Amino acid sequence: MRGPGRRQFMAGVAGAAGAVALGGSAAARAATGRAATSQWEDVISGSLASDATLAQSWNGDYPWGTDHNGSARMTVASGSRANLWLDNGVLVIRANPVPPEGQSSANPHPTIHYHSGALHAKSQIVVTDQFPNYEVRGDFQVPTARGTWPAFWMTAVNGWPPESDVLEFKGDSRNWFNTFRTASDVSSTVVPVSSPGSWHTYRTWMTKVSSTTVDFHYYVDGVWKSVHHATGFVGKPMWLIVNLQMEGSSGSPGPTSDTYYRARNLYVGRTRVS
Repeated sequence: MRGPGRRQFMAGVAGAAGAVALGGSAAARAATGRAATSQWEDVISGSLASDATLAQSWNGDYPWGTDHNGSARMTVASGSRANLWLDNGVLVIRANPVPPEGQSSANPHPTIHYHSGALHAKSQIVVTDQFPNYEVRGDFQVPTARGTWPAFWMTAVNGWPPESDVLEFKGDSRNWFNTFRTASDVSSTVVPVSSPGSWHTYRTWMTKVSSTTVDFHYYVDGVWKSVHHATGFVGKPMWLIVNLQMEGSSGSPGPTSDTYYRARNLYVGRTRVS
């Protein structure tokens, strides 16, 4: 099934977005006779053109530091380019085995067996009356060997959840679209991907459908796969992260040689209602 693209969504939501945006300021707008208007704007576009444009839109490592829930430690913020670099508009992330160097500082504190790379966007993603729709997408070549755990995802700035996984492969050729409302209230759509090591486009369209709920529409290569209803996501800022973690949920032991994860055309856009 092929879902609606941005133009169809925009046509459908423009009126609703305007009505939602009127909520807190309806009296003021009625007094001036001014109707709400909406326009599309790029938030992240063309960021992989050069090191300079990369630095304008992205920071190195996770927002909280170098470690997470796998056995790879991120090295980008330290100034190293051994694990992350640009190659003619393509982001290359390399995970390489290292001798054990203690435990991860994050739960469940696995032993560090790899160095790898991560980026998080400087612009946070937050669905509100002013920004009722977002598009988040990118093209990726992903590793699928046991112990490889590439991801392109959003997670809460303050506490956890919310979380939305636009791309998550866990040691095989299936992508996991996940939406965490709480630790135990999770929607998952698992999609087999043919030749995931080739370029494929992974996308979510986020749209505000009530004062508390955001719908996430998930796509692979422009084909709609699922919608997840995410209650409690409105007004909750999220980080956007691209990273190559290792082992953990993807199994162990992981590869004994270097692993590569590539991305291009990373994009974030949104509707602005004014």
